[in-house]
Order: sequence, then C-alpha cells, then structure tokens
Amino acid sequence: MYFRMKQFTSILYYSFFVVTGIPLIILVFIIWILTYPFDKRLYVVHWLTQLWEDFLLYIIPMWKVQIEGKEKIDNSKALVFVSNHQSEFDIMVISRLYAHFKWVSKAEVFKAPILGWNMYLNQYVKLKRGDRRSVVKMIKQCVSVLHNGSSVFIFPEGTRSKTGTLRNFSSGAVVIAQKAKVGIQPIAISGTKEIMIKGSWMLNFKANVKIIVLDEIPYKEIKGKEASEISKMLRLVIAEYVDEHQANL
Repeated sequence: MYFRMKQFTSILYYSFFVVTGIPLIILVFIIWILTYPFDKRLYVVHWLTQLWEDFLLYIIPMWKVQIEGKEKIDNSKALVFVSNHQSEFDIMVISRLYAHFKWVSKAEVFKAPILGWNMYLNQYVKLKRGDRRSVVKMIKQCVSVLHNGSSVFIFPEGTRSKTGTLRNFSSGAVVIAQKAKVGIQPIAISGTKEIMIKGSWMLNFKANVKIIVLDEIPYKEIKGKEASEISKMLRLVIAEYVDEHQANL
C-alpha cells in the first residue's frame, strides 16, 4: 500500500511539474523576447526560472531547506560556483540562493521537453560527457560567459553520488576560473539524495536539505597553481560540511 501511494504521489508531482512548466516556458519565451535587447545576461529569464523551481519546492512542506552563508555570495561579480551533486533536485534547491549564473549541464538534459527548452532560452552551457572536443568548447564558452559578467555553476563530480559520499572532482571548474581570472565559490549540499535516490524515479516527500555557502576562494589564491590540486582541496572542504550534516541526521 505504501509503495503504491508513493508511486501515485510521485506521478502527481511530475504531472504538476508539466502543468506548471508549459505556461512557464511560454512566459519565459515572451520575457526573453521583450528583455533580451537590454538584458544580454538574461538576468530576468534566469530569475523567473529560479522562482518556478523555488515554487516547486514550497508545495511540498515536508521538504525542509536550510541555507547558511547566503550573504557570502557577491552577485556584483562573476564567479565559478562549485558544488557536490547528490540528486537531480540539487538544481531546484540551488534556486533558493537566487544567484545569477549559467548552469553547465550534460547535453542530454537539453533534449528534455520544457526543461531543455528553458535551458536553451537561458543560454546555459552544454557539455557532452566523455567528448574531449565538447569539454574544450565548454571551457571556452564558460570563460566567455564569465568575461561578460555572468557566473557559471558546475558540478565537478560530473554525475550524482548515489551514497552521498563525494566522488572525485574534475579540474575543469578550476581551469575555467584560472583562465577567466575569477574566484571560486564552493557550496555544500546535503539531504537532496533523500528526495530522489539515483537510479529511482520515485520521490520521498520528507527530507531535510541544507545548503552551506562557503567562503569564496579569490583568484589570487589559485593563480599559477595546479588545477588538480586545487580540485582536491575543494573536494575536501565541501566534503567536510556534507559529512557533518549527514552525521547529524
């Protein structure tokens, strides 16, 4: 009985996603047309996207989201945001920060109806995993985005962690920050794996999620250093906060 109820409520939630997503994509398209001439960074379109994602969190009152350190984000400058990756819902949860950035996402997501269309309108950065040419193109595009005043957001693990234990961080995010001469803003996410575990489509409607915005690492502290070593350091710093939260659950 519990399993069937879980299936039903999950399908209901996904249906609500579609029902609200259709008018959203129409609205975003209209706003995109009206604002693009004077909003090349697509600030308004991205804000609307975050507002929708935030709303999809609020409708489930048992999804508790706690945020620490939001004041550390300086939206007046471009940064490389780096976070661990536990669930597809990480993206929705990060919307609560209302920071302006471009997501770096795998190419397959851009093919999804509604979600993918919205990503194209926001001009998020596409990446084909395992394709070296795509990685090079992604890095160049991210550097261009940063030079134009928008931040970028990257999950250096590349894919979601099923257990919550952090996977190795790729050095791409650090390389981008070094090339663009910008700082890195680490963020630790905990609890989203309880909403939807990797490999399952069904949702749990009770979760305690925590986002911790850590201190920015200025460009001067990564300038000229090995990207792989900085990536290892980032993983250790983020893992400390993720492990601490999971231990307290």
